[in-house]
Amino acid sequence: MQHEPRDVSYLWDMLQASRDALDFTRGVTLEAFLRDRQLQRAVERAVEIVGEAASRVSPELREAHPDIPWRKIIAQRNVLAHEYGDVEPALVWDLVTDHLPKLVEQIEPLLPPPPADPEGS
Repeated sequence: MQHEPRDVSYLWDMLQASRDALDFTRGVTLEAFLRDRQLQRAVERAVEIVGEAASRVSPELREAHPDIPWRKIIAQRNVLAHEYGDVEPALVWDLVTDHLPKLVEQIEPLLPPPPADPEGS
């Protein structure tokens, strides 16, 4: 199925932000995460970007892929953006470690391969 260019762009944003959150937390324990506010904020921002991009994906694409929890992703973004004082870092940790790897697996097949590097590097 060929997706609209804007949907492809939003899916790339979701994928990159998900990968960023996973990269930020690679090799980090929950205890270290809970002590590092800067890391928490970076991860929260990445998750917020995932949700914002998801909210912009067309209804047609969302309906074509009901296995992706679009509503939950968007709801999480809204919590981070509007109820930031109530955000529990341990829940953000669980989201990243338990759910983002699966989301990456779900999004990757929806995207075309990245363009070839013209310099071949």
